[in-house]
Amino acid sequence: MADHDKTQSLDSRDVRAIMLGLMTTMMLAALDTTIIAPAMPTIGRDLGDIHYLPWIVTAYLLVSTALTPLYGKIADIKGRRVVIIFSMVVFLIGSVACALAPTMLTLALARGLQGVGGAGIMAMTQTIIGDIVAPRDRPRYQVYTSTVWMIANLAGPVLGGVLADYTHWSTIFWINLPIGAVAFFMVNERLKRIPRYERPHSLDLLGAVLMIAASGFLLLALSRGGGAYAWTSPEVLGLFAASALAWALLVWRQASAREPLIPLTVLRNQVAVTSTMAMFFMLGGYIALMIYLPVFFQTLGGMNASASGFGLIPLLLFTSIGAWLASKYISRAKHYKRLPIAGLLASAVAVGAMAVWPQMPLAGLMVATTVIAIGTGVLFPIVSVAVQAATPRHELGSTMALGYFCRSLGAAIFVAVFGALLLGGSGTGAEAIAHGGLPEGMDRAGLEWSFALCFAMTAVCFLVSAVFFVVMEERPLFGAAPGEKQG
Repeated sequence: MADHDKTQSLDSRDVRAIMLGLMTTMMLAALDTTIIAPAMPTIGRDLGDIHYLPWIVTAYLLVSTALTPLYGKIADIKGRRVVIIFSMVVFLIGSVACALAPTMLTLALARGLQGVGGAGIMAMTQTIIGDIVAPRDRPRYQVYTSTVWMIANLAGPVLGGVLADYTHWSTIFWINLPIGAVAFFMVNERLKRIPRYERPHSLDLLGAVLMIAASGFLLLALSRGGGAYAWTSPEVLGLFAASALAWALLVWRQASAREPLIPLTVLRNQVAVTSTMAMFFMLGGYIALMIYLPVFFQTLGGMNASASGFGLIPLLLFTSIGAWLASKYISRAKHYKRLPIAGLLASAVAVGAMAVWPQMPLAGLMVATTVIAIGTGVLFPIVSVAVQAATPRHELGSTMALGYFCRSLGAAIFVAVFGALLLGGSGTGAEAIAHGGLPEGMDRAGLEWSFALCFAMTAVCFLVSAVFFVVMEERPLFGAAPGEKQG
């Protein structure tokens, strides 16, 4: 069945209005990603159960990871507006639940509820941009998304640290309500006018259940291993075995289902697959670094939450600047792969220096994180535009959702692994968080070694990501997507 447009064509004013609403909506999820990092040690001290602290992040990532492909399929069936409005409402309900959480367990569950909404927000924003913006204009509009992330990256860590130090950590979740209310009223009516490219589909609910099980068992194994249980314990090995079985059943289901959760045509899209794997490793290492740098600053650096929030600014600010520069670059570059490859190699060298020299002074850390930020930031617009240009519109929802799924899974995996390294084993990291710093006589060398190992893993992630960019096809970015008429 051919694509069909059920609405009148949009003029530039309509597109700008919809983009403004989408950017406000994206601000919700973007701010929530950066605002929580400097507050994590404070939350751990307040609620206790510090060994479960990584689940504040991984619970959100796990749920959003597993549900993103399902959201993409629903969007390809029912339209984008229904999905993003539902996602916004659930995200705000989850924010209230987070603010009221009395224990670490309830906070982790509430973060999972937030993840139900966050997955739809992030996946649908890029999909809608692909729907309403012509291929040649997409780099220009990617500047808008880069600006939103720049604002969130500047305001988030500072705001999170200040609120954790001077009010109560729950304020970082209450702040979502006024932003969410504004975003809802901006997009609710305007999204009724966007073009629609639905095709009849069926939902692969069994595939979704298997994906949730496979991801959940894997993250449980990674987060519990080395801390609560030894890596070779029956409990951890059993979780790994259950995850492997669920992944195998998922592969079988995708190969045999009449309409699988992840369309086989998407898996045959070389650009989508290789760029998704590149982002899996890059974003996995980057998010884990962003989450645990405030812990590094507060334990080994002796900073409070506010200061550690300021310490994140170079990493987050220059990521957005890198994305903005790349948005300008790709509009006139023929060989657009060269920039992300160079950026990833530079980032690997910078974080490798942090691994070799964990006692690096603050000025050196700021330089290193700035290089990492610019080097990784250039990937975001290039991957988005490349995938949009290589994908038919009726599959754009599923393809973008698959990309977000793999990015979130990578982040969840590496956040869990970093947490196991820092909070498990000897428990030095957990004890340092509980004391709000590194007490006299505590094993500083052991904690430095744990952080050095995490930084080294991040460098490997960046190098693997660069390899996937090397093998990615460099198709033209401007023109009709495959299977569409030029017009």
